[in-house]
Amino acid sequence: MAVLWTSSDAAAATGGEATQTFAATGISIDTRTIHPGDLFVALKDVRDGHDFVRQALDKGAAAALVSRIPEGCSKDDPLLIVDDVLAGLEALGRAGRARARARVLAVTGSVGKTSSKEMLRAVLSAQGTVHAAEASFNNHWGVPITLARLPQDADFAVIEIGMSNPGEIAPLAKMAQPHAAMITTVAPAHLAAFDSIEGIAHEKASIFEGLIDGGIAIVPSGLEVSDILRKAAQQAGTMVSFGPEPGSDYRLIDARIAGDATVVQADHHGTPILFKVMTPGRHFANNALGVLALAEAAGCDPTIAAMDLGNWQPPAGRGQRERVYMDVVDEAESFDLFDDAFNANPASMSAALEVLAGAKPRDGVGRTAKGRRIAILGDMLELGDDEAALHAAIADHPAMAKIDLVHLAGPRMAALREALPRAKRGEWYEKADKLAERARHLIDPGDVVLVKGSKGSKVSVVVSVLKKLGQPGAAEAHKGKD
Repeated sequence: MAVLWTSSDAAAATGGEATQTFAATGISIDTRTIHPGDLFVALKDVRDGHDFVRQALDKGAAAALVSRIPEGCSKDDPLLIVDDVLAGLEALGRAGRARARARVLAVTGSVGKTSSKEMLRAVLSAQGTVHAAEASFNNHWGVPITLARLPQDADFAVIEIGMSNPGEIAPLAKMAQPHAAMITTVAPAHLAAFDSIEGIAHEKASIFEGLIDGGIAIVPSGLEVSDILRKAAQQAGTMVSFGPEPGSDYRLIDARIAGDATVVQADHHGTPILFKVMTPGRHFANNALGVLALAEAAGCDPTIAAMDLGNWQPPAGRGQRERVYMDVVDEAESFDLFDDAFNANPASMSAALEVLAGAKPRDGVGRTAKGRRIAILGDMLELGDDEAALHAAIADHPAMAKIDLVHLAGPRMAALREALPRAKRGEWYEKADKLAERARHLIDPGDVVLVKGSKGSKVSVVVSVLKKLGQPGAAEAHKGKD
């Protein structure tokens, strides 16, 4: 692998002292996933990373970024000693950004950050080498790690920026210094830390404070807070808009779900655009237009980018759909699973329910004879004082008319259970692991099942159980038969 940081380069970037020469090929903060050649960063969280430095070096780490010589180590070990480890990591990130030739693109938003980042990875990969954040590396650790990992010869870098509290986005955006930045949408999320959705909009719009001179600010249209976003965008650089509102630079005309795909019809300054996203959901269609705007801002051909959107599918936990085969021989003994268990707020819950409502169950193959649309929902977290009302309001969503049964996990979801019509009430438990124990009894062949909830609700344990209902080798045996 190519050398990412030499000891001299890393010391110059951080102002630290290298006890030995080293050449690191990667960056790691976790000894469980560390690779030989990584620079281990001894951050302090629940445990102090210094406690794991010896283990990291024994596993082949090239060196460790530390603020002191850890127990079990000495100056004979390759250490980069700095005053503060997090500040050292941030300095490494800024240096990684400064030396890179890449066009840097940043993404934030209440919903769709990670999906948009992965869409960008897919469309940009056909037009150059891409470096993008892993998983949801979007916080005060994740952004500098992503920048510190940025190869000098990458053509594009995609940086995801998130927040939980006011004042978090702007410093990360200034560290990333993007050529273009996009806000996917603004919706009720993290209301425990913000007084209003307007406050969230101002925080999201602060991503534009990091734009380089002449940068491009990409904003969604058709929101109640779009004026706030537009004003911030126009002050920061060149504004480009996307969404359903007339006059949008990338205007969404229609998004039609066709099986496992979404066919998107749009307009870009009078030029019609027709493309397909290989997953169902109008929200994916809208975000795809923002991705096209980012790709164009990066100097890519938007027509090729639109075609390459068809190569993208959502990652696990973010709306990924798969068929779970419970029998190797009989392919009818199966159900469809939407795994959307990584994040949830009212906006993303609404989008997921619309997808479930549009899915087609299969009749005549299970115990119930009629295929059902089933929602398995966990708590939406960080919604503040209105959390009970926001959970109960799900019962009034238009998609509920087509959903047969709703199973729930979490204390907040008790409000939804009370609001649901009795015929749609499934099982409710305070903890997701209890619902996971019951999961195999809640579904039937022919069903379409959505699992959705905030990561902290741990409803992903239900996904794990449902996937284990699939027989080993069955998916391969039935591949191409559907």
